[in-house]
Amino acid sequence: MSDQEVTRRAVIVGAGPSGFYTADQLLKQGFQVDMIDVLPTPFGLVRSGVAPDHPNIKTVTRVYEKIARREGFRFFGGLALGRDVSRQDLLDRYHVVVYAIGTSDDNRLGIPGEDRPGSYPATRFVAWYNGHPDAADERFDLDVERAVVVGNGNVALDVARMLVLEPEELAVTDTADHAIEALSGSSIREVVVLGRRGPAQAAFTNPELRELADLKRAGVVVDPKDLELDEASARWLEEEADPTARRNVELLREYAAQGPREGTTHRVVLRFLTSPVEILGEGEDGPVTGVRVVRNRIEEQDGRLCAVPTGEEEVIECGLVLRSIGYRGRPVADLPFDERRGLIRNEGGRVCGEDGEPCVGEYVVGWIKRGPSGVIGTNKKDAADTVAKVIEDVESGRVREPQVDDPEEIRAWLLSRAEDVVTWEGWEAIDEREKALGEPQGRPRVKLVRYQDLFEAGRAAAAK
Repeated sequence: MSDQEVTRRAVIVGAGPSGFYTADQLLKQGFQVDMIDVLPTPFGLVRSGVAPDHPNIKTVTRVYEKIARREGFRFFGGLALGRDVSRQDLLDRYHVVVYAIGTSDDNRLGIPGEDRPGSYPATRFVAWYNGHPDAADERFDLDVERAVVVGNGNVALDVARMLVLEPEELAVTDTADHAIEALSGSSIREVVVLGRRGPAQAAFTNPELRELADLKRAGVVVDPKDLELDEASARWLEEEADPTARRNVELLREYAAQGPREGTTHRVVLRFLTSPVEILGEGEDGPVTGVRVVRNRIEEQDGRLCAVPTGEEEVIECGLVLRSIGYRGRPVADLPFDERRGLIRNEGGRVCGEDGEPCVGEYVVGWIKRGPSGVIGTNKKDAADTVAKVIEDVESGRVREPQVDDPEEIRAWLLSRAEDVVTWEGWEAIDEREKALGEPQGRPRVKLVRYQDLFEAGRAAAAK
């Protein structure tokens, strides 16, 4: 289908999984789709969030590559909404605008000492070891013996695992070179993972929890006392919980019974019913020396199982704290924003104003629509649900009529909005360069982690 034959044009802001699944759906409906992203590289968290020792998960990019090669799709990397293009700019040029920008801010603990040196959101650490260009200059003091990770989801386990992998395990991954060097020289021998609720409420997926047993030099430690379920949790686990939660408890009981393997030099300690109440250090602004925690109990409140402090406290000595307790979006441009939920205000995918009325031609998908939940594949159905609303609105005539009609004029305009704009051909050049750098080392790629290097690699093809 040529540009002239496409009767509707859509722009997707964000090149992660939700953006690509949305592009797929819209292309099937006869739309021409332009995709823009603040980064010169596509794939969002599949590139910069999935742990490097999980290469199989990253193979989903093959699906996105097929979508990108379909006629009617164009990619423009290195363009930021609110910096290079405005909301109104897009509304003037497209019938449909879809925001797929994710939730990039971490939730805070809200406790004293949270901003001490040595205390960070896990996303900064993840971006650093994954080679995100915004994190290339991050520095983490790994010359400490114990780290504490706050959170009970998959990202918390990813971070814990990365901290105890053997250098040889890291060396064959696409971990950023600067992180391989730092992690290989790390002094950390123990990582304590804290969950404020009990083992029944842990948000790990079964594969993430199970693969801790495969760590070469680290054993898993679980205190059997932490697995003694309260009456409400036991009832919930038996009567209402999904199979994932039940299997998690089984796996944790196996870890508790087995103890760490003989000969391991490192430990991952999984603790439950424990919340941090203060991050300790020398003086007001000194680096982290420990975490003061409180023991919790589970109580049923309004039909929910909640963690309630018991008043029993202790101090866990450590030199690094990483929090992974969920994410929220940040306001962008002048889009309607729900501050309480940290999402673009929407109803079923239609962007809504404060009065609750839909903003014609504007939609959301992914985490910025529904919150940070689910796995990569969850975004496929989510995208289909939003595109169904788009089609409903097209059929009822509730779409915008752009002021600029010529797709080539729009392309030229997008390419002019920043000094370096990377097209799909530019990304393919970056991809080839990274793979070529990795091949002699037996690695899938060596990531380019500086904007200048990424733009330079993509520049030759950027104007094609």
